[in-house]
Order: sequence, then C-alpha cells, then structure tokens
Amino acid sequence: QVQLVESGGDLVQPGGSLRLSCAASGITLDIYSVAWFRQVPGKEREAISCIEGSDDRPKYHDSVKGRFTVSRENAKNAVLLQMNNLKPEDTAVYICAADLLSCTGRFDYWGQGTQVTVGS
Repeated sequence: QVQLVESGGDLVQPGGSLRLSCAASGITLDIYSVAWFRQVPGKEREAISCIEGSDDRPKYHDSVKGRFTVSRENAKNAVLLQMNNLKPEDTAVYICAADLLSCTGRFDYWGQGTQVTVGS
C-alpha cells in the first residue's frame, strides 16, 4: 500500500521559516515527480512547487519563487519543501502528491496534508 505522509507544519510568525517533509512508503520516491499543493478553505487547490522525477528540475509558482525550495532526501525516501520568509497569505494545508511521469501528470498518490499557519 502506497502512503505519502506530510509533516513539519506549524504556527510561525511572519518572516519565519518551516521545512515540510513528504515521506513515502510503498514506492521509491526518487523516481517520481513530486508536487506540493496548498489548500485554503473556500479556494481552489493551488500547485506551488514540483520536482521532476526525470532530472530533479524544480518548478515554482510565482507566489513562492525565491522563498521556497523543493529538494529530495533520498535516504529517507522523502521530498522536502523549505519555506522561508513566510507571509500570512502562505497559511494553508500543504499537500504533497507523486506522479510517475512528470509534474504535469495526474498525480496517482496524495498525502493528507499538514497545516501551516503564519501569524503572530
């Protein structure tokens, strides 16, 4: 059974940092394209970053470019999202998803999400 489990969400002050982890079981994550999405109640789910399975090329939404960094932690079968200079508008549930083909795929596997709250 394949599982993706996100962790690292927390309450943080504006300007602060968090590092999220998406850990996999049942699949070897380093051959998958892994995306991070965020969801705010009442709004559409937003894709904010992805790392390609073929060449580890990272992609970012303009709203997080320069502040967030996606990377792999293959020893732990995980993908990380380093989030710096956090803003209140980054508050959301952050969800990871994996696709065997690419960052433009349908994403076969999804996690449950971890809550990030940016506020004082």
